[in-house]
Amino acid sequence: MISIAILGHGVVGSGVAEVLLHNEKGITAKAGDKIRVTRILDLRSFPDLPYADLFTTNFDDILNDPDIRIVVETMGGLHPAYDFVKASLLAGKSVVTSNKELVAAKGDELLAIAKENNLNFLFEASVGGGIPILRPMDQCLAANEVFEVAGILNGTTNFMLTKMIREGMSFDGALALAQKLGYAERDPSADVEGHDACRKICILASLAFGKHVLPEEVHTEGITNLTEQDVAYAAACGGVIKLVGRATRTEDGHLFCYVAPMILPRDNLLADVNDVFNAIMVRGDSVGDVVFVGRGAGKLPTASAVVADVIDEVKHLKARKYLFWGPGEKGHVRDHRLAPTRLLLCFSCEEDAGALVQIGRMFGDVRMISIPDAPDNEVAFVTPCMPEYLLEEKIATFTGMTLTRRLRMY
Repeated sequence: MISIAILGHGVVGSGVAEVLLHNEKGITAKAGDKIRVTRILDLRSFPDLPYADLFTTNFDDILNDPDIRIVVETMGGLHPAYDFVKASLLAGKSVVTSNKELVAAKGDELLAIAKENNLNFLFEASVGGGIPILRPMDQCLAANEVFEVAGILNGTTNFMLTKMIREGMSFDGALALAQKLGYAERDPSADVEGHDACRKICILASLAFGKHVLPEEVHTEGITNLTEQDVAYAAACGGVIKLVGRATRTEDGHLFCYVAPMILPRDNLLADVNDVFNAIMVRGDSVGDVVFVGRGAGKLPTASAVVADVIDEVKHLKARKYLFWGPGEKGHVRDHRLAPTRLLLCFSCEEDAGALVQIGRMFGDVRMISIPDAPDNEVAFVTPCMPEYLLEEKIATFTGMTLTRRLRMY
């Protein structure tokens, strides 16, 4: 029998306990040993639960118990989760976590500690909830040279954008509905400002390209400024707006990594992923494009991924899994403004003829875009592909024109 402890009894932690209890027979058969939760850390008490006697408010009760072989961290946040996970690894206990903030900030350090101590640190649930992605990337796609990872990594914003696209909702209306249905928190900033997606693309990029990518290295834009007119312009371009996290490798081995609303062409594999679904695309030299789709959050889907990692660790208590990446390097992630980019630009202008002359002088022949009910003094076009900093320099030279809309093309 293998004893484990759970840190945190919130949505995910309680789901882990529920899955282990309800599926005990099948889990035992798959793990090759019985898995028993012997301690649960939480500041609250749950006297009505059948396992109420397992709760403790003192982490030392877990840390100092030699029978506990695996610690499951579902607390979220960086502190005290980081301190507890690091202490567990140093004490000889393997760790499973669903904590994207922890892995994005400290993944390289914790993986190194696990390696030094012949332990495992697994975190399948930290990116796609119940969507299997890290293990397939690390094992099933191991024969490939990966040169791009991109995805719709946040179900809340994807739900909101779906409502804006399909039903013409405003941003505020879509957010209110997401909160009413329980898809968005009371404070939705981590979702709508792109921070959640940023942490996830950091983990994906670190695994895909072998060096740790920190959130502060990733240019991040959210969806808070998107309007119904942006949706209409995207449709006029033959695409849809999605909040996308994207990491691409350059020929010299550096990365461009960013999160932003982007206009995806209709034939892109991510374009038809709607509502609360997430999708992750991995582009390899041999396999081409592979897409993983599913619900990226939720109590039981996330718990199922956590328990799968627990089973994996039970099978490898005396042998390491080789999920690993090294520390980051300064300059490994390049300034996103150096990346080749196409933009949809809208300007209000004093007179159309002068605006068109300036656009032609700066960009040559461009694809002009129009939507019904656009203001009479507005011109919109898609730029040629060039480094973003160069686009910005050209935009700055326009006179008599005010930039009103700027959207990235995928």
